[in-house]
Amino acid sequence: MQMAILLYDCVTALDAVGPYEILSRIPGAEVVFTAARPGPIRTDMNSLALTADAALSGLVTPDVLLVPGGPGTADLLADAPTLDWLRHVDETSSRTTSVCSGSLLLAAAGLLTGRRATSHWVCLDQLSALGAVPATERVVIDGKYATAAGVSAGIDLALSLTGHMAGDEIAEAIQLVTEYAPQPPYNTVSTATAPPALFAALRASGLVVGTVWHCPRWRSPLADETRFRDTAGGSGQAPGVLITSVVDTGRA
Repeated sequence: MQMAILLYDCVTALDAVGPYEILSRIPGAEVVFTAARPGPIRTDMNSLALTADAALSGLVTPDVLLVPGGPGTADLLADAPTLDWLRHVDETSSRTTSVCSGSLLLAAAGLLTGRRATSHWVCLDQLSALGAVPATERVVIDGKYATAAGVSAGIDLALSLTGHMAGDEIAEAIQLVTEYAPQPPYNTVSTATAPPALFAALRASGLVVGTVWHCPRWRSPLADETRFRDTAGGSGQAPGVLITSVVDTGRA
């Protein structure tokens, strides 16, 4: 069983690596990281690179597709080669999935039209502008489509997929091997439990914590402020999708 995980500049590392850690342990699974071009891909924090071993053009019939999220999704929402590849792969995939804002890419490709889907809390409302039906569950399954909420939810998604594809016994074994038993030390586990001031500050900053430097190309779909820009206006983004410039230190 071949599984493709899409990589692109400014992807969020855990969105991709969390599911990989689970899915790669399924007996008989082959997990392949793929991108427009093979080679290292810088993640959103810029200090880590993930390696794409295959070009999109060479990976066209995976059984499972997983699209991670991250600020780099903003650059791909109107990128014809990427969206065409997603549509093509979806024609033969048994599962088409996403983590975090990766669901925006699936929706932009027209794959979630009329379907329930979730995403990171800060861009959840944007799903409806792209034809999907926003849902607040941590993992949402609608037919062969499975979407996860923000970042760490990708692990829950991968375990759920494992159970569906390989059976509960395999999924339980992988959960035990990875000791996946979250016990967060803080209660800011959702927008419902977070202090309102913290919630508001993170929305206003586009999820920047303090002055941490992020990917210098950051144009985040995960933002609450600025404006909606139309592709016809020269932004290069899908119509009605919220984008912003968050942090750019000028470092290359």
